Amino acid sequence: MEQRPFNISEGSCPERIITITGPTDCVFRAFTMITLKLEEDLTTLVANGTVTSKPPVTLRLVIPASQCGSLIGKGGSKIKEIRETTGAQVQVAGDLLPNSTERGVTISGTQDAIIQCVKLICTVILESPPKGATVPYRPSPSGTVMISGNQ
Repeated sequence: MEQRPFNISEGSCPERIITITGPTDCVFRAFTMITLKLEEDLTTLVANGTVTSKPPVTLRLVIPASQCGSLIGKGGSKIKEIRETTGAQVQVAGDLLPNSTERGVTISGTQDAIIQCVKLICTVILESPPKGATVPYRPSPSGTVMISGNQ
């Protein structure tokens, strides 16, 4: 099967995986476009009266569990630095995603905060390659949207 730089997983379930591959600047550009679209959708919900106040943009990244220690840092120092630098909320799930060796990382905030946060997370995981084989997460018929930033 041909590897495309941008791929959305197949399925009729509410949870889909978006995989982005390519040079770092292209990955960041794609994340910028995705967060812009999510921001527009949230603005539309407010304009239509569906919600009374605009919630933050929220993404869930899928990251190999073996890289999460580097992302968290000793005593939580790295993740704290990312939060303080970007203003984004970042939470690394304690448990593995079902039938995989990956964990979810939830990011929420403004579009700019999320883009800066993704850049910092990519920097950390590029410096710390995954150890061992990665069993990728595959969505089931129920769940939430996840985005995988794959370098």
